[in-house]
Amino acid sequence: MLQNVAAVVLNGVNPFELGVVCEVFGIDRSDDGLPVYDFAVASAEGPELSARSGFALHVDHGLERLESADLIAVPACAGYETREFPPDLLDALRRGVDRGARVLSVCSGVFVLAAAGLLDGRRCAVHWHHAEALARAYPRLTVEPDVLYVDEDPVITSAGTAAGIDACLHIVRKEQGPEVANKIARRMVVPPHRDGGQAQYIERPLPRSQGDTVAEVLVWMERHLDEDVTVEQLAARAHMSPRTFARRFQQETGTTPYRWILRQRVLLAQRLLEATDETVDAIAGRTGFGTAAALRHQFTQVLGTTPNAYRRTFRGSEAA
Repeated sequence: MLQNVAAVVLNGVNPFELGVVCEVFGIDRSDDGLPVYDFAVASAEGPELSARSGFALHVDHGLERLESADLIAVPACAGYETREFPPDLLDALRRGVDRGARVLSVCSGVFVLAAAGLLDGRRCAVHWHHAEALARAYPRLTVEPDVLYVDEDPVITSAGTAAGIDACLHIVRKEQGPEVANKIARRMVVPPHRDGGQAQYIERPLPRSQGDTVAEVLVWMERHLDEDVTVEQLAARAHMSPRTFARRFQQETGTTPYRWILRQRVLLAQRLLEATDETVDAIAGRTGFGTAAALRHQFTQVLGTTPNAYRRTFRGSEAA
């Protein structure tokens, strides 16, 4: 049963990410019939700390507070990608998992869990901005670079900022049911549920050619997204055999012609959904998907959300 929750902080903690954990677990909502958690903030670096936004924190508890926690949350902090962490903090996290507690990271807090070895052999989420650095520093883990959160019980990791809310509510839903999680979400005025596999909203520039062999073909492909093309047709434009063209394309872009044009079509659909009032059917035609059903399928496969939901996210009431 989830009853005792502790957030552990270091100098330079991010206020929002700490606030997310405090908001979900640290507020008495018993007037709504919701559970009250035994919540506390603990410091790994003494009672007087600074927050990243330039104000001071006084923290009453040290690392001993983690010993009784059912859930230990590690919010983001300045410089987590490169700093070394107190060994006693890493030991406390390992002990927590060993005795059956869960650990949760919000954004760059994942670097602390990785340093403690708690992500070895596990998948994890992190803000897309830190994904490459995390994978490079800790090759024994598997970074899921574009999801909101990953539950590898007893280790839960979340991406940047608001994805921490999703992960916290996921834990509540898992332990105490959807009714409790939905009521907390309603009090916070946030969506009651976003699935962990939903994509982060990332600008993903397409891989460009690293050479000159297929560069002209890429330009042509960008200008003819609404047309059905085959590898044979593209190879003919490049004056190569299909086999040679496919090999060169992979070498110079890092992906296949099919995946490249599919991602380009999804990117164009994103731009049209954000900036125009065109129907999904019209956008499907302009982007080469042909039908709204095909667009919805591929859009959901790539981004983890539907075209209409994406438009509402970026245009709000204008899209209603």
